[in-house]
Amino acid sequence: MTSQKVAWLFSTVFNVGTLPKAPGTWGSVAALFGWVLFMQWGTQEVFLILTGFIFFGGVVSSEIVSEELKLKDPSVVVIDEWVGQWIALWFVPLSLGWGLLSFFLFRLFDIFKPGPIKSMESLPAGLGIMMDDVVAGLFALFITHSLIYYIG
Repeated sequence: MTSQKVAWLFSTVFNVGTLPKAPGTWGSVAALFGWVLFMQWGTQEVFLILTGFIFFGGVVSSEIVSEELKLKDPSVVVIDEWVGQWIALWFVPLSLGWGLLSFFLFRLFDIFKPGPIKSMESLPAGLGIMMDDVVAGLFALFITHSLIYYIG
């Protein structure tokens, strides 16, 4: 398998990004399911480390696909949504309610891109593709954990 093909499969999360209508949402849904499956046997610490590895792989693979398609941020690339969604789920209790809240908050920040989220898109190439979702994930994480703390 060529490096181009590997980059395509990784950055599109095994072609989830090619699904019609709202590929970013599909990428976040896939990440939410991935979190549920992983947390059945994994630990939060390994989840953090794995998110970091996926981030760095996403920077490289999204840059390759972006250059191939000659687009700054191709919609088929959804590994950025995966990473952002996983960041939004760091140390969130494994439950339908908290998982869905994290999902909806992440999508809200990813779609509307307030303040520093939008500014991340100006970073070069793969880093710019990934970082707006990282910051959106951090915003969603902060609000989710604030609600977990206050609501319990």
